[in-house]
Amino acid sequence: MSTDTKEEEKPKEEEDTPKEEESTATFEPVVKLEEVETKTGEEDEEALFSMRSKLFIFGETMLDVGTGKKTWRERGIGEIRLLKHKQHERIRILMRQEKTMKVICNHVLDPRITLEPNVGSDRSWVWSAFDFAEGDLKETVFAIRFSSSDVAKEFKAKFEECQKEMKKILDGEDKPDTDGTAAEAADALAGLKTSDVAYDDDDDD
Repeated sequence: MSTDTKEEEKPKEEEDTPKEEESTATFEPVVKLEEVETKTGEEDEEALFSMRSKLFIFGETMLDVGTGKKTWRERGIGEIRLLKHKQHERIRILMRQEKTMKVICNHVLDPRITLEPNVGSDRSWVWSAFDFAEGDLKETVFAIRFSSSDVAKEFKAKFEECQKEMKKILDGEDKPDTDGTAAEAADALAGLKTSDVAYDDDDDD
């Protein structure tokens, strides 16, 4: 058989080759995961104020525990909010770390708390509170820094306005503190002072 004949047969062999078919099979997962609604505890609250800011705390680092040496350190950046409960109307401060949503500040907005101006800065405030961010009440000194002095003033004005509302509740002029939680926090806050602590606003932008 000549070479020309073999070359003529090649196209015929290619035509006889079956084409591969794409699989249309579907596979069901062995375990089906149902959607679970995650509650943050904020569903029954109304946001009275919300603004992006940077939060600092004053205290011992992990390496300085027990030494008494305290320094300012950044706790996180996020939205600091004043939240009012729709039923008992108590107000708290809540702040979550951006992206991770970890709670970094969570305490009752007690009327005994005093916002003190930070030395050398017109856009930050310092205060003390018994914070519940880590699951246990812990005396914490905070410093908050905003983008401008105007925003800082707006925060202070709303902060103090909400404190007046909380005072009415604690004094029994509004809904009473039936379980005593806010009252206990108020008594504990009486001895807190921040006048001896100043956050250096120039240390970190």
